[in-house]
Amino acid sequence: MIIRKKRLTSFLLALILGLVLTRVMFETITDEIAIFGFHDIINLDNPNELPPKRSEFDGDYTKQDLEKFIDSLVLDNYWFLSSQELYDYFLSVNKKKIPDEHKGQKKVMLTVDDGYKDAHVNLMSLAESIEEKYGKKIKIVWFLNPSFLGINGVELDHASCEDLRTGLEKGFYDLQSHGANHKDLTTLKVKDLEKELLNSQQILKECTQDLDPNKTVASHIAYPFGEVNDQVEKYVSKYYLSGYLYNNLPLKLGWWSRNNYRIPRVSIHSRIPVKKLVWIASGGWL
Repeated sequence: MIIRKKRLTSFLLALILGLVLTRVMFETITDEIAIFGFHDIINLDNPNELPPKRSEFDGDYTKQDLEKFIDSLVLDNYWFLSSQELYDYFLSVNKKKIPDEHKGQKKVMLTVDDGYKDAHVNLMSLAESIEEKYGKKIKIVWFLNPSFLGINGVELDHASCEDLRTGLEKGFYDLQSHGANHKDLTTLKVKDLEKELLNSQQILKECTQDLDPNKTVASHIAYPFGEVNDQVEKYVSKYYLSGYLYNNLPLKLGWWSRNNYRIPRVSIHSRIPVKKLVWIASGGWL
């Protein structure tokens, strides 16, 4: 009986050790990329962006904290990926060779949904400040609802085509789709779904046609509300190279196949401190 217990104990220890080693090996060969999803960026020094002059939203993140986060990433030599770079170098079947200047770099992607005016003003200021301090351009991926460009909303105003063109021309912005009107794509009939997908592309491409020689604007999409199903994925794949959702997981790269139309993102809200963002970017998870 004692011998059997010893054998069982040895077997369980060996099994646990095997699982641990497998996990370590898996993590070693897996490259992870944190893709952060922001919404509005507010400036604590601007009274017009604070209550009572402006409502407070859970998706707000302060310019001051975001600058601390980006400072940390720049000082740690992160590669700020655009959506097309992620696709070309890591997701495409025919991957491009990673440029020498980016080999061995840790990677991150900063995305902003919806296209609010305050976010544009504060991100442009922040990007210019980072470039002045460090001589490095950061890339910000905008997932936009182009039907609302320049529209004054009930709560929040939206950036205009000219605003976004400025960021694109200066090399800070990567402009992609979030659906034309921020509709839940999973609730639409096929005709309306295709209209929502194509109108978004058309408006963004018309806005930026003379600034987009490589035709990468509106080549990728983030699903409104993070909602996607098989039908949405089927039609998105006809018009876009990749699709992004929210599931608070990292993008894991490896030898196995992945679904380029279900790219994970981390949803950021006002209660997440800078230290946690840095931890997530470095490989720590929620």
